[in-house]
Formats: sequence, structure tokens, C-alpha cells
Amino acid sequence: MIEIRGLTKRFGSLPVLSGIDLDIAPGERIVVIGPSGTGKSTLLRCINFLDRPDAGTIRIGDLQVDAAKASRAEILALRRRTGFVFQTYALFANRTAQGNIAEALLTVRRLPRAEALARADAILRDIGLSDKADAYPAALSGGQQQRVGIGRALALDAPLLLFDEPTSALDPEWVGEVLDLMRRIAEARQTMLIVTHEMQFAREIADRVLFMEGGRIVEQGPPSRIFDAPQDPRTREFLRRVR
Repeated sequence: MIEIRGLTKRFGSLPVLSGIDLDIAPGERIVVIGPSGTGKSTLLRCINFLDRPDAGTIRIGDLQVDAAKASRAEILALRRRTGFVFQTYALFANRTAQGNIAEALLTVRRLPRAEALARADAILRDIGLSDKADAYPAALSGGQQQRVGIGRALALDAPLLLFDEPTSALDPEWVGEVLDLMRRIAEARQTMLIVTHEMQFAREIADRVLFMEGGRIVEQGPPSRIFDAPQDPRTREFLRRVR
């Protein structure tokens, strides 16, 4: 369903992604691990053009986008097929929980307002926040804000959900509720690409784990092999340090 070929990104003279190739099957849950600054978040941001890749192609279903030639219409079409969950929630401070979820439906899906609000209410029920529909972000805990962020991504019914270290900005007491929601999403066989430093969570949820370093995929495989018998010395050293 999803095919990435030759994805390359530089920031000035610094290479961040060096020709990433990746296939993702429908319903597959892939977790990306590796040291900070190695291109994991940039990979996710380039997939939906939050950062524009310098080269490469991205195909989701029947839509293929060439980074060097992508038009505004093609980028918008690609974003309709990807839901993005940010590290730091990225909620609109002047909109309620309901309004934050509805906003994506109004601006990306172009739904009528009544339909968008009804869909937002259904999502809030699904993520256990019906009682917070009228609450603004400042009145929500970090975990609740991130659950709203996940709800906003879910509302788009996108084929691919991208999670960029969704628990990294949370106090430890809120991490569990966000990971529990992600487990529920994974159980529904939603296609997911997740960057995380939560190694036990990665072991539990992933169909495949990718280890990245230096803007490249160094090693990949099922979690049992990556965590228990990594082949590349760089993977072994990273896991030794984070365990």
C-alpha cells in the first residue's frame, strides 16, 4: 500500500536522510528507533511534506508523489492520506477539544460544519474524552492533550498514521494513557509508523522494528530479532545504552 523510494533530505550542507527505501503493508505497525538526531522525525515529516524532501517518491495507494515535482494539489492529496501526531500536541489554544478535532475535518476533508462536529464528538467518545469536548487545551492534562491530538489524526480516516515520539513531551504519569490508546488503535490493524524511545512498547506493538542511524535504515526485522539478537553492531550498542 505504501512505497517510499530514495527519500533524501538535507538541511543546508547537513544530510539528514540518505536515500530511504521503505515498503509498508496494509495494517502493518512499524516502529522506528535510533539515536537522537539520526533522521527519524524528519522521515515522518518528509512523508507528508511537513518538511519537503529534496528527492525521492512516496506512493500511498494509487497516489504517487515525486518530491522534486510535487504540486500543492498533490501535497494536499498526500496529507489527506496521512494523519500526523506531533511530539508537543500542536493543538490550537483557542479551540476546544471538539474544535481541535473538527478543524482537520473542516480544512482537510471539507466536511460541513455539523457533520465535522458530530464526527469530532464520536472520536472524543472513542478516546474517552466525551466530558472534555468543551475544554480548551490549557484546561487539559498533557496526556489528555495528546489524546486529542491522536483523535484529530484518527478523524481523517487516513490510510497511514504517523506518530512522532508521542510520549516524549509527557510527564511520566500521563505516558500510560497515551500508550494504551495507541495499543487500541494498533489492535484495529491501523497502519502505523511510530517513532518512539519506549522500547518495551515497541516490542509489544510492532510488526517490524527499524533501527536508523546517520539518516539510513541500518537494520530492520521483527521485534524479537531486533531486541534479542540484533545483527548490526550499531544496533547492539544503541540497545545496550537504552536498556
